[in-house]
Amino acid sequence: MLACRIHAKEDLRIEPDTTPDVGPGEVRVRLGAGGICGSDLHYYYEGRNGSFVIREPLIPGHEASGVVLAIGPGVTRVAVGDKVAISPSHACGRCEYCRQGREHLCTSMKFLGSASLFPHVQGMFREHFVMGERQCYPVHADVSLGELAFAEPLAVALHAVNRGGDLLVKSVLITGAGTIGCLTVIAARLAGAARVTVTDVLDRPLAQAREVGADVTLRADRDAGMLANQPVDVAYEVSGNFNALKACIAAVKRGGVVVQVGTLPHEPLPFVVNELMVKELDLCGAFRWGIEFDWAVGYLATRRVDVRPLITSQFPLQDAIKAFALAKDKTQSTKVQVVCA
Repeated sequence: MLACRIHAKEDLRIEPDTTPDVGPGEVRVRLGAGGICGSDLHYYYEGRNGSFVIREPLIPGHEASGVVLAIGPGVTRVAVGDKVAISPSHACGRCEYCRQGREHLCTSMKFLGSASLFPHVQGMFREHFVMGERQCYPVHADVSLGELAFAEPLAVALHAVNRGGDLLVKSVLITGAGTIGCLTVIAARLAGAARVTVTDVLDRPLAQAREVGADVTLRADRDAGMLANQPVDVAYEVSGNFNALKACIAAVKRGGVVVQVGTLPHEPLPFVVNELMVKELDLCGAFRWGIEFDWAVGYLATRRVDVRPLITSQFPLQDAIKAFALAKDKTQSTKVQVVCA
């Protein structure tokens, strides 16, 4: 078996891997498709993702689907041969946040492909891996493994929209038109938003946003003044850019909501709170997802959400370095995936 490992900044290697035996309640899965996320890019190109620093070789990958190869004793949720969407989240189930139904805030979370803990929690960019049964969501519909690998990022977008409150007939601004930005467009539409405006600094992502349902697209580097003419009810900052957050705060109506979805640079940021105060804005964060993963799998399985336009390319796992290079170039790509040959 082969695995993709990041040893340090810009040091990615395809190396032999071993697959543990399948124990009770566990499932062996062959990788179907694994999406390269912004956090994976941070780990590869910077050696860190925010405050999570690589301290040992890390197998990235938390957006994945696969096919069940074997099941351990007691497994009833899936069968050999099933296509599965895989949840990368393994909460403890015991802390106060888990007991409150907010498992994504678990104090002992083991999130696949993350350097948040040490030893790191290894991810799914490998040919075979073993998962807990409850992390595998079987899908019998005629949808591709590439589509099912969108369950995690779609869940992020659905959770972000939930954090913004009721969107029925409301106006929305989304800053950033990458994968999460485009999926947030789709999620906002599902929630009943009447008008969706998207900003970015590149033309290709904006064209992609229009394709998935944005009403208005603007270049943040030259059309930003146009936002002042049409204030919005809710804004989602998805790009992880401080200037974009300031634009969201300026664009939202009095009494509106700003949701921070993207990861901002890991450094102190100057922040003027007066506008939050005088406009009585709600500024909140959206981190990962909860029950929204289940919803995402359902939307993908029925193609009520069609993510096929967002898949730019798929590479064999052995070509992961080429895949990461394309994924980094947002003038050429939206979602790039690695697949098991």
